[in-house]
Amino acid sequence: MSAHTESAATTPLLVAEGLTVLHGQLAALRDVSISVNAGEIFAVVGANGAGKSTLLRTLAGLHRPASGVVRVDGVDITTHATDQRVRQGVVLVPEGRRLFPSMTIEENLLVGAANGRRGEWNLDRVYDLFSWMRDRRKEKTSHLSGGEQQVVALGRALVANPRVLLLDEISLGLAPVIVQRIYQTLPSIAGGDMAVLVVEQDVTQAMRVAARFQCLLEGRTTLAGRPQDHTTEEIEAAYFGFGGLGSAAAS
Repeated sequence: MSAHTESAATTPLLVAEGLTVLHGQLAALRDVSISVNAGEIFAVVGANGAGKSTLLRTLAGLHRPASGVVRVDGVDITTHATDQRVRQGVVLVPEGRRLFPSMTIEENLLVGAANGRRGEWNLDRVYDLFSWMRDRRKEKTSHLSGGEQQVVALGRALVANPRVLLLDEISLGLAPVIVQRIYQTLPSIAGGDMAVLVVEQDVTQAMRVAARFQCLLEGRTTLAGRPQDHTTEEIEAAYFGFGGLGSAAAS
C-alpha cells in the first residue's frame, strides 16, 4: 500500500501526552499519547467505541482531559477553549458534517473563514480544489448529497487555514467511490506547515494515505507505526483485540 510521504520535520507540530478522558465514571481514553508532524497525514483507526472521536474532540477542545497535555508548536493548549484553538490553527471536521442547511455552500464556507486564521486557503482555492462547487456556490447545502456535504465541510475547515486539520469519520455513510475521491484529495491538502489527523473505521482507506498510524481499542493504544511496517494480521489483531490488549507508543 502507498502512503503519503512522511514529513522530514524533527519537531512534531501536534503533541498529546498521557491523555485520559472520562465520560462519567467511564474512561473513554486511557493514557493515550500521539504526535503528528507538519506535512504529514496521520491515521487513528479502531472499531466503533474505541475512543477515536473522543481523542479528536479532546484535541479540538470539546472535551477536557482528566489528565494529560496537548501542545501545538510547543505551546500548551490543554486549557484553551475551542474557538481559541481554531484561531491557533486546530480545526475539526466533525462526524456528521454539521453544516448550516438553510445557508448556501458559499455562506457555509464564509463561516469557516470568519472564525479561522489568515493564510493561503480562501474561497477561490477551495473552488479550484473542488471544481463543482464554484458553479453551485449559491445552492443551499440541504439540497446536496451526503458526499457533497462532506466536501463542503472539508472546504469550510480549509478556509479557516488550519495548522492541524482533524477529520472525524469522513467516510461515514458515504458510498465507497465518494470516499475514495475525498481521500484522493488529502495528499494535496497536507503539506507545508499543515498536519492532517484522520480518524477512521475504514482501515484500508486510512492506510493508503497515512504516513503513520495508531490503533485504539477500548481507549488504549494497541499498535502504532508506519503502515508498511505491520502486517494485515497485526493490524487486525490490534483493531479487534485478538490476544488481549497490547500497548505501543507512537513512533
